[in-house]
Amino acid sequence: MELTDYMNFQDMLDDEEKLVRQTARTFVDEKVMPIIDEHAQQEKFPAHLVPEMGELGFFGPTLPEEYGCAGLSNVAYGLLMYELERGDSALRSLASVQGSLVMYPIFAYGSEEQKQHWLPRMAAGEAIGCFGLTEPDVGSNPSGMRTRAVRQDDGRWLLNGAKMWITNGSIADVALVWAMTENGVRGFLVEKNTPGFSAPRMKGKWSLRASVTSELVFDNVLLDEKNAMLPGVTGIKGPLSCLTQARYGIAWGALGAADNCYQTALEYAKTRIQFDKPIGGFQLQQKKLAEMVTELTKGQLLALQLGRLKDQGKYTPAQVSMAKMNNVQIALDICRTARTMLGANGIMGEYPIMRHANNLESVYTYEGTHDIHTLIIGQEVTGLAAYK
Repeated sequence: MELTDYMNFQDMLDDEEKLVRQTARTFVDEKVMPIIDEHAQQEKFPAHLVPEMGELGFFGPTLPEEYGCAGLSNVAYGLLMYELERGDSALRSLASVQGSLVMYPIFAYGSEEQKQHWLPRMAAGEAIGCFGLTEPDVGSNPSGMRTRAVRQDDGRWLLNGAKMWITNGSIADVALVWAMTENGVRGFLVEKNTPGFSAPRMKGKWSLRASVTSELVFDNVLLDEKNAMLPGVTGIKGPLSCLTQARYGIAWGALGAADNCYQTALEYAKTRIQFDKPIGGFQLQQKKLAEMVTELTKGQLLALQLGRLKDQGKYTPAQVSMAKMNNVQIALDICRTARTMLGANGIMGEYPIMRHANNLESVYTYEGTHDIHTLIIGQEVTGLAAYK
């Protein structure tokens, strides 16, 4: 089944963007859909898909070709996130963290040696990264982080602290960790198997069950400055700029989950017979479908315009907040509405609805909670910060 496109927004895409979307859709249909329910039910990450995702150019696709990346537009990247999350948030989260939260800061703030060492391997899926910012006691206020890096007499850095809710953590080859120093927040590349570094996996989740979520623990981890520290940024603007990149992808990705649930409900409504006719012929069900496709369409147009602004260098972080806030909310609403249309069938793994709805409960609060994005927009329109 094709992408839901009520307002023909695909007419505004160029050939490369259309090809990226179709390539990702084919991958999801053939490789993800047949196995994703089993992996989610068993709380198992589909690691076997990583090499093919690398071959297809799904990691860091907007970065330059000189580092093994595809050099695509931001709109093409958004469409990729849409299709991956149509499969499952676990796949979009993997690609989003890899590209936006690890490869992007290495490209933007790393040394040339760091770029050459990590970016081609990560683009190919030969190395996996994770992003360490959130802590057990620090979420929406990252400037309050307790993880510390202290420079030693020999020029190395001693890292201590912990990070929480880290996607890819236990499978990552490198963790990009943000820590407080005497001169402000700095980013450090911590490789797996570094003495004192551990990444225990967090189990027992009801959401993002096919995704690896971990804690990162740093117990007197010694790091070489040349290899580990990102030289190009100091301060909280470093991690926040990465989050802006990731939030942009989420604004597209959530719509993919919504699309999958809408189309599932639409097909079900055409074939489920009650009172001697398909339930799609009843007014209340048509009202639900009409509202679902309307909100999905509005979300698509919002994401597309944001993508064009981003490609032109004219977007603002607050505009990204609006798209993330709106699109995740309407995606969650669509999933919940779709569940009501399927009745008891809606909770079964045979259908994707409950899996998407549970995933979106996490997406609603990660990469900036819905409430925080609301306040970012509020500050943008009033000029008054309401955080404190």
